[in-house]
Amino acid sequence: MRKTYINGLGCISVQKTFDTVFLEEAELNVTDTILPLKTPIYKDFISPAAIRRMAKGVKNGIVASALALREANLETVDAIITGTGMGCIEDSEKFLKTILDNDEQFLTPTSFIQSTHNTVGGQIALGLQCKAYNLTYVNGTVSFESALFDAKMMIEEGDASSILVGGIDETADYTMSLLKLAGFIKKENQGAYSILESTTKGVVQGEGASFFVLENERKENTIAEILDIEIINKLEIAEVENKIISFLASNGLEITDIDAVLLGYNSDVDSDLYYKNLSKSIFTNIPQVYYKQLCGEYYTASAFGLWVGSKIIQTQTVPDIVKLNELAKPSYKTILLYNQRNGIDHSFTLISGC
Repeated sequence: MRKTYINGLGCISVQKTFDTVFLEEAELNVTDTILPLKTPIYKDFISPAAIRRMAKGVKNGIVASALALREANLETVDAIITGTGMGCIEDSEKFLKTILDNDEQFLTPTSFIQSTHNTVGGQIALGLQCKAYNLTYVNGTVSFESALFDAKMMIEEGDASSILVGGIDETADYTMSLLKLAGFIKKENQGAYSILESTTKGVVQGEGASFFVLENERKENTIAEILDIEIINKLEIAEVENKIISFLASNGLEITDIDAVLLGYNSDVDSDLYYKNLSKSIFTNIPQVYYKQLCGEYYTASAFGLWVGSKIIQTQTVPDIVKLNELAKPSYKTILLYNQRNGIDHSFTLISGC
């Protein structure tokens, strides 16, 4: 069975995760409930004429994928697989607003055409002139993991030797206002919004695009190996510990073999109970890392988490801003990522240095 290697990374987020050292310029925003994106210079990657017609999620996806391909020294790939929770919601809002403003008449189809969830994958393929396998997963909090799982199976079965995998989500004003009304986003003017000390429901919302070039060949620029991925729809808090132990055992590992664990704390008091239970039990003696204080919560935030885990292995450093405890290891080879939201869509991703 062929192995799956991460040979390129690209990330656009609410932090400056491009043209900089690993989280060197990261800032902790504890005042906003919707975190603003740090945008790259789009015209360095996309023609100005095309930029005007693209929603920010599409632009971020194109730039993040270009950065990943550049690091992997590739011009094209055998497949493009993306995951998204909300799709191009900004263009969806534009189209619906046009319907209302024009009394359902004289509608231009551009926003509708570009509002579909697979727009990002399609635009990347057009730019690369890649006519190969192209699929988008829309599967809630495990949208990105579903894409990653598909890519890993394709490489293992020999159906592709190089695959571009990414997770993309964006914010849009009206949709965010609805999420606030529903209580999914924290109420404003109640900061500071500390993830670890939160006593309220709701999250601090973010957005971003993270892409990875996966290959079946280990190269000089190889960053990490993806050992295993598992997705489970629903688990009780008491069941997670045994699930993690069995997941590691299936890969010939024990808890003590883990050099760091990345947990998806998101400041929702109920959702975070899952992580707090693990932090105080099986992971007590393991270096713990959290990341959504930097990127915010969104359906594919776990892609940012995989970017953080991959960079830890690549740089062999854990920045202070993501440390949950003061434990450290002389080297970071095997890292476990665990993510869930409100007790559903649990994902376990295991990566290792090469």
